[in-house]
This record gives sequence, structure tokens and C-alpha cells, in this order.
Amino acid sequence: MTKAEYSKTIVCLANSRKHAGRCIAGKVLEGREAGTWVRPVSGRSSGELSLSDRTYKDGVPAALFDIITVSMKAPAPHPFQTENHLIDDGFFWTNLGKASWHQIGKLIDNFTGPIWEDVSSSYNGKLDRVPENSAAHAVACFGSSLTLIEVDNLDIIVQVEGAEFNNPSRHVRGDFTYGGNSYRMMITDPDIESEFFARTNGSYHVGEALLCISLGEAYNGFAYKLIAAVFRP
Repeated sequence: MTKAEYSKTIVCLANSRKHAGRCIAGKVLEGREAGTWVRPVSGRSSGELSLSDRTYKDGVPAALFDIITVSMKAPAPHPFQTENHLIDDGFFWTNLGKASWHQIGKLIDNFTGPIWEDVSSSYNGKLDRVPENSAAHAVACFGSSLTLIEVDNLDIIVQVEGAEFNNPSRHVRGDFTYGGNSYRMMITDPDIESEFFARTNGSYHVGEALLCISLGEAYNGFAYKLIAAVFRP
């Protein structure tokens, strides 16, 4: 087997639902690139990772907080997802262990401004999307299309959405405030979805949490802010 072009070692901070696969992203833990976001993507049109893409040699799939080395072929920046790197699917990922809560705490982003830009809300959300035509500029100013923030007032809401458009289905959203602004975003963390879909519709107070938020690919003219992972102390 030939050698990979290069590799990246990251702490997995997002392992979220995306089409038929997953979107995985994390931050470099150590070295000169420490704190840098990396999003491994496949060669598929939407970049989602299949189960085999994200599995270690022992057959176990990558999980949140794993410290992972991923072989890469080349940078693959999206118009506003500049952290994307195309994986070399000829190599298994390597699990170097689990990051501690203390290590994760050092990776929290601290800022006082908006999360990208706060100009638009979806029908069921609050400040949960960015117009596609301004997304690249918003990310360039913000510094990345991913962020890890700490909140102290998270509520998780389970409700039926889309009945007004004759397409009702249950969704899970996170409601919180940050920097003085109120947000309500879709949660795409599969473990959180499973846990709260098992409950009745309603609002559930969580309180303190770390949220990994990703600016997803554009849909109908907007890039949506998605809660890709929820970490509860």
C-alpha cells in the first residue's frame, strides 16, 4: 500500500447525521496547528462519510471525544467550509484514545459577537441560518464554519414541524442564548436525537452544555446553523 499524502490528528467534536452517512469534524489537539478545525470529507457529492469511511481497523466506528488520525489526499475547501480535507479511503482511521473533559475545555471558542451573522431565522428556528450569498464572507470574518461554545441555559425541544407545509415530522432543536442573542437550531447529533425522540413532545431543560455548531451546506438559498454535537458535563 502506498503512503498517504498527509494525515491530520484531531479530537472528534462532531459526529452528526448527514444524508445516509455522517459529518465528522474536530480540532487539532497539539502542535503548531492546535485548535485548528478539520472536517474530513469523502469524494461523494455531499462529502458525507459512510460507516466504512469512519471505521478503525478493529471494526469500531469513530466516536465523539476520540483522538483520531485520518489519512488525507488533499485539501477540499467548499465555498464556505474551508476546513474540509478529502480522506484517503485506502487507509483505516487510527484511534489514539479519548480526550478528557479538561482537554476539551481548552478547545472552547470564546467570542462575544454573533455566531457567523445573526440576520435570518427559519420558520421554526431563531437566528439559525445565513443567506447563501453572504455565507463565505461571514465564515471568512468568523474564521471557520465550525465552533465549539459553552452555554448555561440549553433547552432541548421536541416538536412536530412542517404541518403548515403538508410535511409533518418530529424534530429536535436546541434553544439557548449566547452573546446576548437567542438561538434555536436543529440538532443533528444522532445520540441526542434518539434520546429525545423517545420522549413525548415538549421542552426539556438541560442547562450547562458544550455545543459544536456547524454551518451546513446551502439549501434553498440559506446555509443553516446546525448543532452537530451536545456535550453535557
